[in-house]
Amino acid sequence: MNRQPMAKSNDTVGHLLSSVADLLEDQGANDFRVRAWRGAAKSIRDLDRPVSEIFAQDGLEGLDRIPGVGAALARAIREIVQTGRLSMYERLLGESDPLARIASVPGVGRKLAQAIHVTLGIESLEELERAANDGRLDSVAGFGAKRVAGIRDALATRLRSRRPPPPVAAEAPSVTELLDVDREYRERAAGGSLPTIAPRRFNPASERWLPIMHTVRGVRHYTALFSNTAMAHRVGRTHDWVVLYYDDHDGEHQCTVVTSHRGPLAGRRVVRGREAECVTHHHLNAPRSLARRPAFHDYVTEAGD
Repeated sequence: MNRQPMAKSNDTVGHLLSSVADLLEDQGANDFRVRAWRGAAKSIRDLDRPVSEIFAQDGLEGLDRIPGVGAALARAIREIVQTGRLSMYERLLGESDPLARIASVPGVGRKLAQAIHVTLGIESLEELERAANDGRLDSVAGFGAKRVAGIRDALATRLRSRRPPPPVAAEAPSVTELLDVDREYRERAAGGSLPTIAPRRFNPASERWLPIMHTVRGVRHYTALFSNTAMAHRVGRTHDWVVLYYDDHDGEHQCTVVTSHRGPLAGRRVVRGREAECVTHHHLNAPRSLARRPAFHDYVTEAGD
């Protein structure tokens, strides 16, 4: 066996996993989560064969079987093996570019990704998949039926793992749970008790202005940050829109919590895409207007204030 390529492959993966563990520790994440990332890094470095070879031969299940890895870390290792990068690591450093992920979908590209973001406020592949399936993507200039169908197929492949689904699918967190994480983040950010990072994008002075929070609700580990997208900056929502990331056995998920400025939910915190559930959470009467899926402009005002 050629030991040099194996060492390079495994050291690259192990280094990224260890780096995530260090950042999680510095940012006050749960000790169990930190130990899990460190343990996986050691397991990868101790392998007697390249981790890339394990993935090539046995897929995600093969990575999952490595001692100390498990489903969530197996997906992270797969991303590193396939791309040489790890989106979670970039996010913890403040270097994440959500539009780049959208642009990477076949049939999209940077120009159309920007149009999607401006028109629909979409920042994640999961949100893009929902928009492709519920008809909203058809309303964006440049998207016909054939292109939308191709995007649906590409996302179905990318967002589904190669392993069989678990016997019982993970339940999505309730809007009550999501809004509670949002509340905790905004309160702690306002109180100055959270570590801050210096996002690379839209931050020429490299100022450490972006609070980051790691917290736990049941089996879910959450990471919360204010949105640092071009649209959030343009409409003055960098301290209102909160992006939540969380893991379960179906993978990593993302949602955005915002303050609504129109309609029955005006002035209230809303999980974008789950407005009807937010009506119930806020003990409001369900209006007929929610039969229409809220448009992105329901969450911004003309002046952005």
